Amino acid sequence: MGKGPGLYSDIGKRARDLLYRDYQTDHKFTITTYSPTGVAITSSGLKKGDLFLADVNTQLKNKNVTTDIKVDTNSNLLATVTVDEAAPGLKTILSFRIPDQSSAKLEVQYLHDYAGISTSLGLTANPIVNFSGVVGTNLLSLGTDLSFDTKVGAITKCNAGLSFTNTDLIASLNLNDKGDALSASYYHIVSPLTMTAVSAEVTHSFCTNENTITVGTQHQLDPLTTVKARVNNLGKANALIQHEWRPKSLFTISGEVDTKAVDKSAKFGLALALKP
Repeated sequence: MGKGPGLYSDIGKRARDLLYRDYQTDHKFTITTYSPTGVAITSSGLKKGDLFLADVNTQLKNKNVTTDIKVDTNSNLLATVTVDEAAPGLKTILSFRIPDQSSAKLEVQYLHDYAGISTSLGLTANPIVNFSGVVGTNLLSLGTDLSFDTKVGAITKCNAGLSFTNTDLIASLNLNDKGDALSASYYHIVSPLTMTAVSAEVTHSFCTNENTITVGTQHQLDPLTTVKARVNNLGKANALIQHEWRPKSLFTISGEVDTKAVDKSAKFGLALALKP
């Protein structure tokens, strides 16, 4: 565990990663190569039904400055420049997309032993301002996440979160959608040796009075192979197996079954990530 409470996006992250990360029903291929000068080039392809999407990302690191340039099949270019530790605990991120001239955004993150702050500002005439802040320690933290649209003069996002972290347990509570949705999550490490963990998330919508419950687990069969499974109260069951056949190169097979409509065919996803 780190010394400080982290950023607002860290609240409930361990539970979300266990329940949702790496699950997919598409086919994805990623390969990363490095030039002699240290430039990392990552090419990705994603097949969604009959649709094929691809992009190429070039990453260059120079001391504490990282520049990422991504080009996709629609000729969109996304550039991100990250300056890390310009001052102790400070990170600055500048991003923009071409040809979308209104997409330019500047974000500043600051991490302290008892606080984590992230502020972003759209570089336009009437920008959207985002602010999130967390106060507390690595054991107990309280935070908020706000967005203000200066064009209409209204708050467009207002969330709040609470997190409690113990040696092998993380619990969080989030109030989202301007108070309309209440979400509680739980992450518990059962066995550190095999990275066996269980997680659950319960979300209640006040306007529809509906609950969504998702539970999941993960387990390491060996140091290179991990299995995960999850199920929700809507009857969707998912499982995956991920194998690291060489350092940082992952092969993942995942599947989804609708237990309330077993006559429908199951969905399968495949992901292959190659790194030298």
